[in-house]
Amino acid sequence: MLKVFKSAAAFSLAVFCLFSCQTGKEQAEQSSAEFKGPDWEDDYSSITDIEHYKKWGTFNVHDPSVIKADDYYYMYSTDAIWYPQGAVRESDTIKTGNMHVRRSKDLVNWEFVGWAFDSVPAEADAHIKEASGGKDNGGIWAPYIQKHNDTYRLYYSVSVFGANTSAIGLATSKSPEGPWEQQGLVVKTFEKDPVNAIDPSIVVDAKTGKYWMAYGSYFGGLYVVELNPETGLAKTPGDLGKVVARRAEPKTRIIEAPEVIYNPETEKYYLFVSYDALFTHYNVRVGRADNPEGPYLDMFGKDMAETTNNYPVLTYAYRFDGHPGWAGVAHCAVLNDDGKFFMFHQGRLSPENLAMVLHAREIFWTEDGWPVVSPERYAAVPEAPVEEGDVTGEWEYMHLAEVKDTVTLWQGQIPPGGWHYSKEMFNNSQKIELLPGGEVAGSIDFDTWKLEDKKLQLSKSGNAGVQEVFLAHGWDWENDRKTIILTGLAEDGFSIWGKKAGQD
Repeated sequence: MLKVFKSAAAFSLAVFCLFSCQTGKEQAEQSSAEFKGPDWEDDYSSITDIEHYKKWGTFNVHDPSVIKADDYYYMYSTDAIWYPQGAVRESDTIKTGNMHVRRSKDLVNWEFVGWAFDSVPAEADAHIKEASGGKDNGGIWAPYIQKHNDTYRLYYSVSVFGANTSAIGLATSKSPEGPWEQQGLVVKTFEKDPVNAIDPSIVVDAKTGKYWMAYGSYFGGLYVVELNPETGLAKTPGDLGKVVARRAEPKTRIIEAPEVIYNPETEKYYLFVSYDALFTHYNVRVGRADNPEGPYLDMFGKDMAETTNNYPVLTYAYRFDGHPGWAGVAHCAVLNDDGKFFMFHQGRLSPENLAMVLHAREIFWTEDGWPVVSPERYAAVPEAPVEEGDVTGEWEYMHLAEVKDTVTLWQGQIPPGGWHYSKEMFNNSQKIELLPGGEVAGSIDFDTWKLEDKKLQLSKSGNAGVQEVFLAHGWDWENDRKTIILTGLAEDGFSIWGKKAGQD
């Protein structure tokens, strides 16, 4: 069982509406009308003490990995607990263990059920001490969960912060709640190595059955290495694999947190990566390949193993009206839930950018096979048709873009007193209006709209070309009400987000 201790411790925009799979419009409308959304606050500073861990739910989530197991979704995440500045830990009655474990039946409400291990596994700890000259490990980071036949495989990272003296280990269990039996180290790295053994993600070749692990961080980039399917360990002991994604200036331009998934509809493998500083402009980008070992190409055909910025950009620091904003929206897990895809990642709550809250977002797929994500967190709002009357009115709209950082960060960390809140550090929404009669009011790249053949088209006079943007019913987390959400991918490789204002 889980270790829970109680001893001491162009432009033309085609917007594809998503339709309900329920039987009949009236049933869908009735279900939507009765829907009650989440009712918790994003600020959890009052329950950060360890004695409140059962209330954490979506709080203190960092670097998640998610799997569906029978009636529950299980989430495993980094050892990370936020305390407000100046707060004193009040309780020593609960031993925290290592690696957070949560479960949910709806991907919205999460139950914190304990810690996977009671301590950092001895083999990983011994490697860290050997590789780092006797330094202590930093706990367990960035786990990954996979099911192989009837066995759950839980991969995990152990490292010294700021160095590539690291290891990825493997534990197995017949239950997603443990107990876990250690199987050894998959890869381990030393200071001299070109890659950092953290952040594992496993994918199986749909044609050959070969197992591959993507891993790494900005010490040399992201690598893939072949695994032994029967053991879950490296096929060739000591093999570090080959690079599949990197950036120029690897010690200052961050790339990390690979997540590889296969989409059987497109028959492509997708490599999700995280760019930049986790406290500020952490953002998710993606490339795709015909094979798990790459090469992974971005939407402009560039090889992610080359030292260029890659696109599309799925998330970035953002702020809708009525909220201080979200930074650090990256290090994602992706779940294929019977053909419906979701992305999970941390969001750092402004203005301090230190509290860590789970963001779950539904993924939609463009006609040419690229993922885009919902601008609002998933809340299980019932699906229903989007009608023309739903479209007219005022919207909050944003075209995501890179924002220059105003602070100097060391490997993504905020120095004491180094972060000062400013709205300009976020992608901020702007108001536009879709008027009856087909005109667009507001300073964006479109001046007309129409709903035709179940598609919303936003157009700019004299331009041509098609981009996809999806409409769906969603939850307005900033205003605690239902709304219509809009998400898509612009020609420059950045996401377009929006939500209808004034919905309830």
